[in-house]
Amino acid sequence: MRKTVFLTGATGNMGWAGFQELYKRRERFDIRILARDSRKNRSKLAPYLSDPAVTVVWGDLTRYEDVLEGVNGSDYVLHVGGMVSPAADYYPEKTLKVNVSAAENVVRAVLAQPHKDDMRVVYIGSVAQYGDRNPPHHWGDADEPQTPAEFDMYALSKIRSEEIFASAGLRRWVSLRQSGILYPGILSVVNPTAFHVPMGGVLEWATIEDSGRLLAQVCEDWVPDSFWNKAYNISSGEQYRMTNYEFMNRMLRALGLPSPEKVFEPQWFALKNFHGMWYLDSDKLDEILHFRSYVPVDEYFASMKSRLPWFYNLAFLAPAWAVKMFMKPFAFEKGMGTQWWVENDPEKFEAYYGSREAYDAIRSWDDIRPAPLAKTVERK
Repeated sequence: MRKTVFLTGATGNMGWAGFQELYKRRERFDIRILARDSRKNRSKLAPYLSDPAVTVVWGDLTRYEDVLEGVNGSDYVLHVGGMVSPAADYYPEKTLKVNVSAAENVVRAVLAQPHKDDMRVVYIGSVAQYGDRNPPHHWGDADEPQTPAEFDMYALSKIRSEEIFASAGLRRWVSLRQSGILYPGILSVVNPTAFHVPMGGVLEWATIEDSGRLLAQVCEDWVPDSFWNKAYNISSGEQYRMTNYEFMNRMLRALGLPSPEKVFEPQWFALKNFHGMWYLDSDKLDEILHFRSYVPVDEYFASMKSRLPWFYNLAFLAPAWAVKMFMKPFAFEKGMGTQWWVENDPEKFEAYYGSREAYDAIRSWDDIRPAPLAKTVERK
């Protein structure tokens, strides 16, 4: 029998990848998506509007009537949508309001269905829910305490939203906590939040393809009942465990740019108060849903570069001093730049650096470059 899948956030990164995977299976799934009525979304979805397997509900997550229209009659609800970085960093209060109200609307709409006990409801959480996990306390699992970083309203919104799903009395729900997503555009995204990330911190990344495949796999009939009513961590596996310093090196190398030491000042990077950890339960989700492609990490970074517009191939021509001059304004941006905090926002300065003494002690890259970390650990 054909199943109906309602997907929110289908025009975002993870949601779009999930939509593409579901569309490959449209002989078995009717796909219903909620999208804001904008020129950009109309253009992006235009190739699919004539396909009877796809229905677009033009609306907004914060409007219950729009969400209800999407949920009505659905067998699966995949709630991916919401505000994320960098918009979430610039509009924290709005992020909290939008993400929590969206979760409330989705749950309310599911509970209004006469077949609610037969529905499967998927919520996409975030590694941000765990907060700061710098070495030597950089390993954890889905049972880890949820203590968001200071000023991280996005993380708080994800915690509160997950609680809404977990406490609603849904018969089958699951929270899949997404990590950082690798996709080609990440190589070209530049904003002040790049400097909020401590070089000594860690993250276990997920590719966009694995993330999209995950959303489609969760809708298959063979998913066991034991899968539901839990939280899991999403990642592309052990080889995608990187310190933030390793990630920065790989990203710059993929673009043909010099190393971080040559294009950034070490003081620009925060020392703490970000999120990220490596997972003790990294493989648990893949053992159930079989969504990973296991592309070698360096091969994947090369493939991301190959999918960018042609002019990114010329990035290697930029001298280190020019790259540094280009990046400097982001470190000093009013309100968001780490170096703006140094003189203008003592609360954020203390949250992200610890103290004036800790900041003044950063004299070279040797002071923030992390020591090598073992990337395997005995599983619980």
